[in-house]
Amino acid sequence: MKASPALVLYLSITVLHALPQQRQLRVRPSPSDNLPVPDLHEDPDPAYEPGDSDLAPRALRRKLGSGFDPIYSSIGRPATPGNGSEVTREDEIGLAGPVPQEFLELDLVELKAGPKTHRMVRRWLWGYTRCPVLSAWKDLGVRFWPRYVKEGHCSNERSCSLPEGMFCRPVESVSVALLRWHCHGRRALKRCTWIRAHYPVISQCGCAC
Repeated sequence: MKASPALVLYLSITVLHALPQQRQLRVRPSPSDNLPVPDLHEDPDPAYEPGDSDLAPRALRRKLGSGFDPIYSSIGRPATPGNGSEVTREDEIGLAGPVPQEFLELDLVELKAGPKTHRMVRRWLWGYTRCPVLSAWKDLGVRFWPRYVKEGHCSNERSCSLPEGMFCRPVESVSVALLRWHCHGRRALKRCTWIRAHYPVISQCGCAC
């Protein structure tokens, strides 16, 4: 639900007076460390890349086993463009669901309005303070399998708190199991193989300082 700047200002001031002093709209979360993962700097020498025979999907799927996660990783190029060119709000559909209990318990008596207005205010506050995960497919390159990972980001375009001052930060992450092509030894005598690796991605954002 969109609101005009004047309505936003009015609701902000009114609701702040209506809230008990000891109550906060969001509990400060413990953010994840250093996410999303920075881009890796790879040796550009193609001699350290897997060949066609090393990229047999069935063999790699067996090697990865039950660690394969189709939600956060993709063997082929996803339908949406990767490398952050397409961003989706993973839980935008949640706005159509019931308002969380913490917002239903807000005391809005000082609004001096009817139940319908109270419902609108609670839903607006919920939408204003929510921190959806913004996700984009990232191409990790041929030296990872699956090579596409769905990375999460937290929007910090505006404050998510009333009064302002807090922003959306990472609060939870999941570890995506991948295979990493690893070579050791000199170029002429190098030995390469697939090894298991774990790639952390943001799975939840929260409102924090």
